Amino acid sequence: MASAVLYALYSSAAWPWLALGWVGLVPFLRVLDGVRSLRAAFAAGLAMAVAFELAVFGWFAWAIADYAEASPLVPLVVLTAASPLLQPQFVTVALARTWLRRARPNAVAAVALMSAATFVATESVTPKLFGDTLGYPLYGSLWWRQAADLSGVPGLTFAMVAVNELAWAALRARAAGARLASRAVAAPAACAAGVVALLSVYGAWRVAALDAHAVDPGVTIGLVQANLGHYDRMAATIGKYETVRTILDTHVALSAPLLARGDLDVLVWPETVYPTTFGKPKSEDGAAFDREIVDFAARAGVPLVFGAYDTDGVAEFNAAFFLAPAVEGASGGRGGVGRENAAIPPAVAGIYRKATLFPLTERVPAFLDSRWLRSRLPWLGTWSAGAGARVVSVPIRGGASLGVAPLICYDVLDPALARAAVADGADVILTLSNDSWFAFGAGPELHLQGAAFRSIETRRSQVRATNTGISAVIDATGRLVARTGVGERTTLVGTVRPERTATTLVVRYGEWIAPGAWVLVAAIAGSALRDREFRAIGS
Repeated sequence: MASAVLYALYSSAAWPWLALGWVGLVPFLRVLDGVRSLRAAFAAGLAMAVAFELAVFGWFAWAIADYAEASPLVPLVVLTAASPLLQPQFVTVALARTWLRRARPNAVAAVALMSAATFVATESVTPKLFGDTLGYPLYGSLWWRQAADLSGVPGLTFAMVAVNELAWAALRARAAGARLASRAVAAPAACAAGVVALLSVYGAWRVAALDAHAVDPGVTIGLVQANLGHYDRMAATIGKYETVRTILDTHVALSAPLLARGDLDVLVWPETVYPTTFGKPKSEDGAAFDREIVDFAARAGVPLVFGAYDTDGVAEFNAAFFLAPAVEGASGGRGGVGRENAAIPPAVAGIYRKATLFPLTERVPAFLDSRWLRSRLPWLGTWSAGAGARVVSVPIRGGASLGVAPLICYDVLDPALARAAVADGADVILTLSNDSWFAFGAGPELHLQGAAFRSIETRRSQVRATNTGISAVIDATGRLVARTGVGERTTLVGTVRPERTATTLVVRYGEWIAPGAWVLVAAIAGSALRDREFRAIGS
């Protein structure tokens, strides 16, 4: 329980709580050192999984309750029951380190590496609702977070678990009576401090290098955050037509001052801001709204990016549309966007279909989907997933073009999408999101952290437009150049620096640390087994 509370404080990603990440596991490790069997270790791991899930993600039960307009009791029970599946790494670490300490009780370094590798390896094969891992709150440190370009956020988690083990080894030796200067205390303490120091030095060097990096003069982008959410509830109150009317009128009105500046290169509206199909209207009213949007983009004189629905005639997709009214012969974008949408209107420069859909609220697995289930949970989603990463070529002033990696909401928690788009030539990342269903808790901040890490991993600046917050402009170090608050009706203007050549270890090789962790687990376990065999022969 103490470890769960420490990580709940650490998850704020703010000082001074941020430092707790390096020692937050110590109470849990102390308990594990006292267990007498693998069965007891399994029970301790289960208890930690439940305590961690409720302490760090308990707010999610209230968010679900608000979304479904139901009591939080049921989602809280479901969240508790699912904790071992959502946080299984605590169980596997408990089993692995307990077994290893029984086989090699004095192998401090091996135990630290085993725990770190088991933690990362387990998370690599178990889905997480928010792609969460212990390394995410390190976003709160400008220097510590920079190492994500080497091995992704799982690399930060590996370092954190190892440091926790080393810190506990030093404390354990000290509690047993060893002197501070003794090898049993000083060696693990020095190694733990060395890991943190290395992260700090690498981060400081990387930030300085990126700040000094000469790049393009920048592209000025305007974002609209209208603070309109829960469109279904608006439609139930004022009707579907008035809902669309209100949303579009509000965004057009908020866009006017941005366009009046005269220096915008791109205007961005959030996810599903046009809550119906664009370009393939379902009614005469829909066709009229489509024409209004195209006419607005033509008057704006700059590319307009906005969220809407797309359809292939059978399935519907959550999509981002790129309108470039002022440029003749706009390309369909890299990655086959144009080829895939041969029937799109000429004003559409590209379409991206959301690839990663949130379970249940956006897509229901086929084996679970049924008329009975939908009659009881009317909020279940019906989207289909897009094909994956895209790069859309957006024409900007001076005859240049901007290679944009579009991501929609939950997409940003899948690092592979951003990596693939950057490897395919993206200059910047553009995220559209609807975070209005995060009515309670840390959801908007957590989502923003995930988005920022995509910029760090790929060294690409990012613009992020949300309907209720947090909208932001993020640079290649993960800094928030500009941001809005939650629940604000406002606009944001920021300059992003297109990066056309830089690459990173993560972009080239992905999260290579995950397969590396599996190899490390196998190697340490094999070595321990061999030692046991030798001891058995000797005895």
